[in-house]
Amino acid sequence: MKTKARFYHAGCPVCVSAEQNVAQALDTKRYELEIVHLGEHKNRLAEARELGVQSVPALVLGDQPFHINFGASLDDLS
Repeated sequence: MKTKARFYHAGCPVCVSAEQNVAQALDTKRYELEIVHLGEHKNRLAEARELGVQSVPALVLGDQPFHINFGASLDDLS
């Protein structure tokens, strides 16, 4: 079974660049990747917070968040 991977971003140039790199680098045999644009899907902000995401872009592998670069705080997207 594949581990769920979620990439949260807000659509800024930093986020889009990181999304492209993550999508190319992630081992698709091990991970099922979901891209979540929080600027378009604000209803998923609470989910991101619950998983430990504090800023975007961020990648969550399983339940472990990894903050890639500071593009925007989740508070800025509310």
